[in-house]
Amino acid sequence: MRDDAVESPRPSWRLDSVANAARLLKEFSRTDRELGVSELSRRLGLATSTVHRLLATLTDERLLDRTPGGYRLGLALFDLGASVAPHLDLHEAAMPVMATLRASTGETVQLAVLDGLESVYIDRLESPHTVRIFSRVGTRLPATTTSTGKVLLAALPRAELDERLRAWTPQRVTPHTIVDPGTLRTRLDEVAVRGWAENREESRVGVVSVGAPVHDAHGGVVAALSVAAPTDRAGPAALRRIRASVIESAAVVSRRIGLSHS
Repeated sequence: MRDDAVESPRPSWRLDSVANAARLLKEFSRTDRELGVSELSRRLGLATSTVHRLLATLTDERLLDRTPGGYRLGLALFDLGASVAPHLDLHEAAMPVMATLRASTGETVQLAVLDGLESVYIDRLESPHTVRIFSRVGTRLPATTTSTGKVLLAALPRAELDERLRAWTPQRVTPHTIVDPGTLRTRLDEVAVRGWAENREESRVGVVSVGAPVHDAHGGVVAALSVAAPTDRAGPAALRRIRASVIESAAVVSRRIGLSHS
């Protein structure tokens, strides 16, 4: 049994069957492209009958393929990896630009993608100020209440936007949250024309943000970059400076993505 297979205290929510399946998949690598039941049983410290059941299930889900000599990773894993790759490209292209943007504005910088009607923050650099906007990578907020979400919604084809908004259940998060469908559509039309969006205390009282689109090599909007700041540090003049910096920085990230695919 390998060292990393040694038992350690388990949280109550942990499913051992899922954990064992994950450990099994991780045994495959560039040097171990094909593995058999006995070898996997030895490495994982599991009974061969347990390994057989895991292999059968993973093969049925196309995560593994059966070969004459054992098993190898399946095409479903390739599909999953392909869906992760754009986010990795985004991270590599955006992080240096985000660091520069934070240094120039002194405020929190965020990168988000759209999932349904939610903005999902996939990268974040916190403000160096004592008064900060605390959150974390992976946070989800209603897209209709955020500058990143409005940018991403405004970039959707009209038919797709209509379909998503049919599932919209407006919730007044703050007194400034948009809950009227007509007002939301008007705002999104404005964002689509001008190329940037604002959130004026719509997702959190005392916080404003400005977001701009990040384009891929084909011109599609794949993410939104934003700067968020407390209202007491974001008066009209400061917001204009932040807006210009966000728009320019989003364009730089877009160019970096284009270069990485050229």
